[in-house]
Amino acid sequence: MKTPRKFLKIIPIAAVAIAAFAPSSLFACAACYGKSDSALASGMNWGIFTLMGVIVTVLASIAAFFIYIIRREAALAAKAAAENLSEVKA
Repeated sequence: MKTPRKFLKIIPIAAVAIAAFAPSSLFACAACYGKSDSALASGMNWGIFTLMGVIVTVLASIAAFFIYIIRREAALAAKAAAENLSEVKA
């Protein structure tokens, strides 16, 4: 006997709905609850600053790479223009 496909699609949806509406206790961490002088809040702040530092470093590296490429292309274009100009004069 085959299980209908519609029934198989309803099972995950029902499981999510049951999990979403199931009553449970919610406990906020010290950083979210408002106790900003706790060690947990301080550690989370240092983690945020560390991740921001990594992101800024990566973005700055990408920008520096493109600036390098643009300058190199401009130098090669100037060199090619100078060579073409010298060939025309000769």
